[in-house]
Amino acid sequence: MLNKRESSSLFRTRLTQLLAQSGLTQLTFAQAICIDRSALSQLLHGPDPRLPRAETLLAIAAQFNVSTDWLLGLSEDSGAVTQTLDSVETEAALDDQSRTAMERWHEDATGQKIRYVPAQLPDLMRTPEIIAFQAQASEQEQRRLQAQTQRRLRLSRAPEADIEMCMPLQSFEIFADGGGVWRGLSRDARAAQLAHIAQTVDELYPAFRMYLFDGRKRFAPPMTMFGYTRAAVYAGDVYLLIRSKRLIRELAQGFDGHIRAAEVHAHEAAEWVRRLQAC
Repeated sequence: MLNKRESSSLFRTRLTQLLAQSGLTQLTFAQAICIDRSALSQLLHGPDPRLPRAETLLAIAAQFNVSTDWLLGLSEDSGAVTQTLDSVETEAALDDQSRTAMERWHEDATGQKIRYVPAQLPDLMRTPEIIAFQAQASEQEQRRLQAQTQRRLRLSRAPEADIEMCMPLQSFEIFADGGGVWRGLSRDARAAQLAHIAQTVDELYPAFRMYLFDGRKRFAPPMTMFGYTRAAVYAGDVYLLIRSKRLIRELAQGFDGHIRAAEVHAHEAAEWVRRLQAC
């Protein structure tokens, strides 16, 4: 078993190898994994080799199609399918109650603190109009998303609920403006959704606490941490399911950093959303 110093040295060697193979400059390589050039320079040339933050490790693995085990020197196989610290589970498989893997993980984590970065909007607060827009006219998908939303909201209202959510404030601004993926969604539907989010945040506070950070200054991948036992990073059709307590703690530290840097804090989040004007 490698100690931390050995793993750090191997990580530096393999990061250097990836940079050379990529043909990218240090600046464009750093941008590809969502860190600044000085942070990349420290990983490559700092006086003492060190391991990256968990979210940076995952970003490197995803961007360059290598495994985290290989990056950390735990495997000689660079293939992304070889994992010992992490495993991948798909969301596609539904149980007999039409629950996704993510929903099952939420129920398994009852009583534990949940940290959450949504991909677009908080899914437990979606209105029927938003669900219909996202489901692209599929009635079966609409019913599934509606049931999912209701179950998530029920779990969030439980007496033992302890949920922190943080996301870029620009996600709300883009939604209010009807930009990006929300192009074509009516102004009335967007206004109703914003009002519903503000009302729900007010209702659930303080068991549910929403923080908004400046997405121009910080990056957080869509993910959920269930206590310190499991973390799931959303990667499109699959979740990167992490069971390593060390990696989960590093992800949690990164999440807590987003909260400390928040422009909008939990006690003012509902009012901030309420002031947004749908265009």
